[in-house]
Amino acid sequence: MENLKTVFASKTAVFALLALLIFVFAFIKIKKIKFTPKLIAMVGLAVALSTVLGILKIYKMPEGGSITLGSMVPVILMGIFYGPEVGFLTGFLVGLMNLLIDPYILTPVQVLFDYPLPYMALGLAGYFKSNKYVGTVVGILGRYIFHILSGVIFFSSYAGNQNPIIYSAIYNITYLGPDALVCFVIMSVLPIKILAKSAA
Repeated sequence: MENLKTVFASKTAVFALLALLIFVFAFIKIKKIKFTPKLIAMVGLAVALSTVLGILKIYKMPEGGSITLGSMVPVILMGIFYGPEVGFLTGFLVGLMNLLIDPYILTPVQVLFDYPLPYMALGLAGYFKSNKYVGTVVGILGRYIFHILSGVIFFSSYAGNQNPIIYSAIYNITYLGPDALVCFVIMSVLPIKILAKSAA
């Protein structure tokens, strides 16, 4: 009992457990994917495209985060085309690529909440295949929540006298909001039904 109290007394330990539970859930989901050569190629293409779009930054925030040319769109599309499980996998790989290319590392748990988990959350769009806009909102909102949590836990010192939750929410929306708008513009002009047929 004392050991449990010690674990739950530490915010980092609690969120490490949360991250572990999310990864276990995602792993169980990902195991159900029936990989075909075409699906593997599509995942690879989506990861590559997302990575390139992420490198082409419109604006980079001083403490992390950036406005890109729609780097979230390929992950969202993979969720919509192939289901949330494939979206989770694609997002996980995109998060790892971003970590390799532009790392900002404080602790291992912070890395999880700033890289793999937020991008995996974009795969939630796959639960809303019939409405690309709702799916896009849900996926980006999932990513936003993980970034807020990371800000509250690991970057609260930047908040000064301000409430860390409010500070983190404002900071992350300043880049994720415009990035989301770019994604909505792209999603509005993409012929989703035609692309879905070619992806099938």
